[in-house]
Amino acid sequence: MGHIYFVRHGQTVWNVENKICGATDIELTELGHQQAVEAGQEILRQGLQIDEILYSPLVRAAETAGHISEITGIPMREEPRLKEQNFGRYESTARDGREFHEAKKCFAQKLGGGESMLQVAQRIYNLLDELKEEPDKVYLLAAHNGIVRIIESYFHDMTNEEFACAGVKNCEIRRYDFE
Repeated sequence: MGHIYFVRHGQTVWNVENKICGATDIELTELGHQQAVEAGQEILRQGLQIDEILYSPLVRAAETAGHISEITGIPMREEPRLKEQNFGRYESTARDGREFHEAKKCFAQKLGGGESMLQVAQRIYNLLDELKEEPDKVYLLAAHNGIVRIIESYFHDMTNEEFACAGVKNCEIRRYDFE
């Protein structure tokens, strides 16, 4: 049985300001860079055996992956399908806004002119299906909170409310086992 790891990018300016980043390319803060370095150190401390880092093309995930790669020596490669969901008009608005929370439960609706959850799920599920076919290779996916929600739904049954509330902290590392 194969498995993958996931790490969310380090802290961004918009994370600090409680704004939705989405597909907007937002830089890491100094703390975000440090979190990424610490994530690399944690991978070494735990002795995680990872063959390759696949990362989102957005700068916050690419820089996070870069720091982890520098610390661990794990090679990295951009994976366009890991790009965060385009949240349309919700980008740069409050992350904890009630309207946005409810919109995350509408899977077929394009969010404010952006992508629907179903569109994002299709690209992430396709990627996970491909990775599942390589049980001898372990990947670390460096991406975003919206992407981890989709990954969680691939591995676990979830209600719409659980899906809308799912997420991880900046640079938190999670393991997912394929059955």
